[in-house]
Amino acid sequence: MLKKRIIPIQLLNNGRLVKSIDFGNFRDVGDPVKSSSVYNSQYADELMLLNVSREKRSIADLLQIIVKISEVSFMPLAIGGGISSPDDAALLIRNGADKIVVNSVAYRDLNVITETSNRFGAQAVIVGIDVRWDADLDDYRLYSRCGSAAENVGLEQHIARVVAAGAGEIMVQSIDRDGSMQGFDLDAISRAMTASPTPVIGAGGSGNYESLKDAFITTGVSALACGSLFNFSDSNPLRAKAYLSNHGLNFKKV
Repeated sequence: MLKKRIIPIQLLNNGRLVKSIDFGNFRDVGDPVKSSSVYNSQYADELMLLNVSREKRSIADLLQIIVKISEVSFMPLAIGGGISSPDDAALLIRNGADKIVVNSVAYRDLNVITETSNRFGAQAVIVGIDVRWDADLDDYRLYSRCGSAAENVGLEQHIARVVAAGAGEIMVQSIDRDGSMQGFDLDAISRAMTASPTPVIGAGGSGNYESLKDAFITTGVSALACGSLFNFSDSNPLRAKAYLSNHGLNFKKV
């Protein structure tokens, strides 16, 4: 049985870490290098860093910071935001990323997934899928470009396409729940779990340990990415895993 994972998710905007609400309303939460060092000391299973700058949609800022983070953090590192080509992905991996996270480009050029998967292994490719409930559609609408552009494809269809292209992991993130600290969108995660033969990460809405327990037990999700839980409370990955282990969930021993 695969061990569950807790993944701190850090959002980079112009060199600083921010936390968003509904994919906007950014609030400064610190320095990315110092924060990564703290998570390393707290035995996070992985660390995710996403560039959410609306103006700088390239990997330039990520390349500037990734080497510094690699010096203080020794956990697996997933990097994304602004990746537009297989060369971008390769450059990030060669400079310290263990995995890359692609979102917008996955709707336009599946070859980025395929080439990266072929060169570095499927485990190195996470496809992020941002969803929002659409009452008129009576279904989830998928969004790219940091939640600003609606995509004309269904959740299950998109998962099937990116997995066939070589994705090794799916991250489904609720825009509605982002920054709310009101719990994960269990329906969205459950649907992704049913559709995906690869591991799924749930994101958006982490508020307390009970919400993590509910998501893991209800959906069977492989991992949960948490931002607000660790930024705005005294919680940390070590405490979260201790709590969840007491409820029968299996985590890597540290």
